Amino acid sequence: MPRVCAVSYLNTVPLVWGMLHGAGPSDGAQVFDLRFALPSACADQIASGEAEIGIAPVIEVARQGLDYFPGTGIACHGPVRSILLISKIPFREIRTLATDSGSRTSVMLSRIILAEKFGATPNVISRHADLAAMLGEADAALLIGDAALRVDPATLPFETLDLGGEWNSLTGLPMVFAVWAGRKGVVTDRLTRSFLDSYRFGAARTDEIVAAESVSRAFDAPLVRKYLTEHIVFELTDRDYAGMKLYLEQASKLDRQVVTA
Repeated sequence: MPRVCAVSYLNTVPLVWGMLHGAGPSDGAQVFDLRFALPSACADQIASGEAEIGIAPVIEVARQGLDYFPGTGIACHGPVRSILLISKIPFREIRTLATDSGSRTSVMLSRIILAEKFGATPNVISRHADLAAMLGEADAALLIGDAALRVDPATLPFETLDLGGEWNSLTGLPMVFAVWAGRKGVVTDRLTRSFLDSYRFGAARTDEIVAAESVSRAFDAPLVRKYLTEHIVFELTDRDYAGMKLYLEQASKLDRQVVTA
């Protein structure tokens, strides 16, 4: 079975529900050797060969020249709720940005939004996801995934941007954060179908996912349900891939390692 690295955040759970709980290959189960890690660590496991496939940050798809499996991923068509840029000062004045060390795609997205909308090009430092510590060291902080979901932007005494909503407002296109990807030659129709089957198994069992994950992650059940059914998009279309292409084109202007795909 291919060695597969999945992200340990809530937003990946529906994608792997069939792999974890399905009855067989028709549910995406018994197809993959699955392990979990942060997004940046999944990317590193693909690069090292420790994993053959991973839910890879799209920025790493370009950086590593990976092939990706079409049809499923992690995207948004508006506010995403779990990618928050939080600043002590007006965004155009940001000079230092502390970013979640688990992130790759969202770090670049924050740089794109700050540059395009506010003309800011801050120095970026990677830190553990601790908002108070990050803002103690930098003008602004980037939180992603479950750490961002634990923060209520409405109660913060700081400026806050939802970067999914900002990207959609800036471009009119979806934002794709991660896709199943691997080295050249790994993508096959059979495995592509297995990833889709696993997600659809999960999508049909949203109540089960909400009940289980709200307890295991100590989130309110309404937050989990709204996040997974209204904020995150898991089945990707041509419009999503158009947004992904534009993101990589914008990223290439800021990152010499990135080539558009």
